[in-house]
Amino acid sequence: MATPPHPPRPGRKLLGRLSLPEARFVADALRTETVGGVLLLVAAIAALMWANIPAVSAGYDSVRNFHIGPAALGLDLSLQHWAADGLLAIFFFVAGIELKRELVAGDLSDAKAAALPVIAALCGMAVPAVVYVLVNTLGNGSLDGWAVPTATDIAFALAVLAVIGTSLPSALRAFLLTLAVVDDLFAILIIAVFFTSEIDFLALGGAVVGLALFWFLLRSGVRGWYVYVPLALVIWGLMYNSGVHATIAGVAMGLMLRCTRRDGEEHSPGEHIEHLVRPISAGLAVPLFALFSAGVSLSDHAIAQVFTRPETLGVVLGLVVGKALGIFGGTWLAARFTKAELNDDLAWPDVFAVSALAGIGFTVSLLIGELAFAGDTVLTDEIKASVLIGSLIAAVFAAVLLKMRNRKYRALTEAEELDEDLDGIPDIYEQDKPEYHLRMARIHEAKAVEHHRRAEAAALAQGTEIPDGVDRAAGGSSTGADRPA
Repeated sequence: MATPPHPPRPGRKLLGRLSLPEARFVADALRTETVGGVLLLVAAIAALMWANIPAVSAGYDSVRNFHIGPAALGLDLSLQHWAADGLLAIFFFVAGIELKRELVAGDLSDAKAAALPVIAALCGMAVPAVVYVLVNTLGNGSLDGWAVPTATDIAFALAVLAVIGTSLPSALRAFLLTLAVVDDLFAILIIAVFFTSEIDFLALGGAVVGLALFWFLLRSGVRGWYVYVPLALVIWGLMYNSGVHATIAGVAMGLMLRCTRRDGEEHSPGEHIEHLVRPISAGLAVPLFALFSAGVSLSDHAIAQVFTRPETLGVVLGLVVGKALGIFGGTWLAARFTKAELNDDLAWPDVFAVSALAGIGFTVSLLIGELAFAGDTVLTDEIKASVLIGSLIAAVFAAVLLKMRNRKYRALTEAEELDEDLDGIPDIYEQDKPEYHLRMARIHEAKAVEHHRRAEAAALAQGTEIPDGVDRAAGGSSTGADRPA
């Protein structure tokens, strides 16, 4: 007898279903980010109101410019600088842990799987930068702000989803999260390389020694927040005084944490610390940064400047047009050259909608805007206004696109979360397990017996008979539920 031919091997799926542990991690991470995003949105609105209501606007400038800190240590900073350089170090510390986890245990640990988000993120940063450069070259504007529209704010994007009531399937949520992680990595590199002017090598050397000690203590198994928190503060202070942006210290420490699990561990040290610190980052650090940085004038003249000045127009077009085209184009190219097929449950308009949502570039864009135009207060505020307006336009555009497919997303999400046999594992992950189908057979047989009993009771109450053609045997005995499937 001839050997039957092997069935064709299915092609690799683009944005396919996540593994159960990865899906649960993504869900937990995004849940915290969503809450933080709502707080971020509230803080941004509060800052805008505080800065634009004449009766209290002077108080806003007084508060954020209030200086505090030990001058002898070079840390006599305004509250706005404490938020940008200090609190955002916590945000980047969490970003460092996320990046480390993705590199060793997540999508970025597999070169083939990592290709999609890396290519998409790179294109999603390159195209907005090109858009900005083109607008400012044609308009004779400053090229210093090329990096402003390159960042994505995952918390703000999730806040938009929460406000408009749209849920994304796990594959799209993971794609958005991984995009943001890679985006943060390159934003960190941009800050370190392009926004470091003068370096104090003595302070930088002290920070490096502190980081080496931090790494040694971690590898030696030393535990206790009372060891690491004071050391982290010293490293941060030295990094700030070195001239390198202080948030780099947070990233470096996050990358040093172990994010792989050993035998007997439910969570790795990195996952455990991220679980503790993420609420502080999302619920306190980032909203306070927004409160002290997002308060810019939104007068008619200021808004008109956003759409007439090349620097600000470049930021708006970079966020709205560049991000959407860059990420979508990068994803399409990755699929085209890796011959991967898009998940059957999704369509390319879904990818474009998520790409447009990534045009919300709030936190890191505001930070880069402050660094790029540090010597020009007026232009800095106009750049911030352009970030706010560009992010708002991107949010509204993405919300419209996502709402058009919300019914489909809701059905996919419900299917991913359905646990009909109540074993704590979504049914979609058990389709290849015989025991699952046997459990479901017993459940449906028990339901059939109960419905037959109710049918007979209803017929008896009405003085009628069960219609012909109904299987009486299935409901005629309570032992039906015990028959083998």
